[in-house]
Amino acid sequence: MSLDHFDIEILAILQEGNLTPQRTIGERVNLSAAAVNRRIKRMEADGVIRANIAVLDAEKVGQRITIIVEVELESEHVDLIDQAKASFLATPEVQQCYYVTGEMDFVLVVSVASMGDYELLTRRLFFNNPNMKRFRTLVAMNCVKVGLSIPLQISVK
Repeated sequence: MSLDHFDIEILAILQEGNLTPQRTIGERVNLSAAAVNRRIKRMEADGVIRANIAVLDAEKVGQRITIIVEVELESEHVDLIDQAKASFLATPEVQQCYYVTGEMDFVLVVSVASMGDYELLTRRLFFNNPNMKRFRTLVAMNCVKVGLSIPLQISVK
């Protein structure tokens, strides 16, 4: 899908605040609210806009600990990689999962309420998995930045 400068500007505004009224977006980008609506619907249908969600404060909802986990598999057969991906996708505590190059196979960002919860998670995901070679746990001491916005090139008028 090709995005024009109107699409890029609309996406930039939606990343600032997804509840911005379409009339307001239209005023900012010089389009009608109906045109903005059509463009947003098209970008949703094409998968450019993947979801409309609320971003929560993990600590305020009881998920006080963020953990980064580096995972190395025993075997990198395609079916075993796909099994690992499916397992991580099905685990709500796994907030982000990256299949990576290098020494490790996956990097996970996990959110849990306690270290006891993390221990149970490791038993479920890692210790009971015969294809798990090893995993390394990094506990975040402080969240400096979490970004969900993607940098966009916006045309200058």
